[in-house]
Amino acid sequence: MLRTLRTVYHVSGFSWYAFIVKYLAAKDGDELPTGIFVYGGPWKYLTFLNLLLQMAFFGLAAVNDLQPEKGTESSLHRWKDLLFSIFAFPVGTFVVLLFWTIFAFDRELVYPATIDAFFPPWINHAMHTFVFPVLLGEVLLQPHTYPETKPALTALGAVGLAYLSWIIWVYLSVGIWVYPLLQYFSAAGLLGFFLFNMSVVTSLYLLGEELDRRTWAKPNEKKSVRQEGSYVKTGPDVRREVIINC
Repeated sequence: MLRTLRTVYHVSGFSWYAFIVKYLAAKDGDELPTGIFVYGGPWKYLTFLNLLLQMAFFGLAAVNDLQPEKGTESSLHRWKDLLFSIFAFPVGTFVVLLFWTIFAFDRELVYPATIDAFFPPWINHAMHTFVFPVLLGEVLLQPHTYPETKPALTALGAVGLAYLSWIIWVYLSVGIWVYPLLQYFSAAGLLGFFLFNMSVVTSLYLLGEELDRRTWAKPNEKKSVRQEGSYVKTGPDVRREVIINC
């Protein structure tokens, strides 16, 4: 029953993101606000790249579900877990968090009001809101094997640096920043903004790992987590650790 539910969830997720990506790609060439799709089309936006990432993950997960039962040792299963843990969860959550934080401060810095005439509100939420609950559903639906932290964060950092290089190339090529916010940064400020964002993405990677561990820990492991660091006071300045035999 659970396996069937996972398959339906993954196929539905892939179909949903494929629909959104197709919808956005079809807008390329339409009469959009100046600079929206110039040079690189939607491919220069982290939001669009994230949609492709989510579509790739759910597609891979669906294919894995439809394969004969091989447990967690198959190469396909490992690649699926790597894609989710290193990229899909932290990048998807980052897009939602950063977009709405900037939008709440000044939407013109990230999603100018002129765009509303071309993209209805539902597509904005499809790109920038629903991504997180869909990822959270994935966390709750099945456990994921996380790799060693150092190589995982190295890979995440390399992808972040590649994207930074891409948006700088776009600016040098056509003189337009991918996001209006970036025009207010100096070279040092842009580097600082990138490093800050990478620290947030790193924290989100660690958050995903912790959520997975706490959600799928065995009952005795959960008990150990709750009791970690517990102590009783035997006096105002005396602490004695509680030793619990499980």
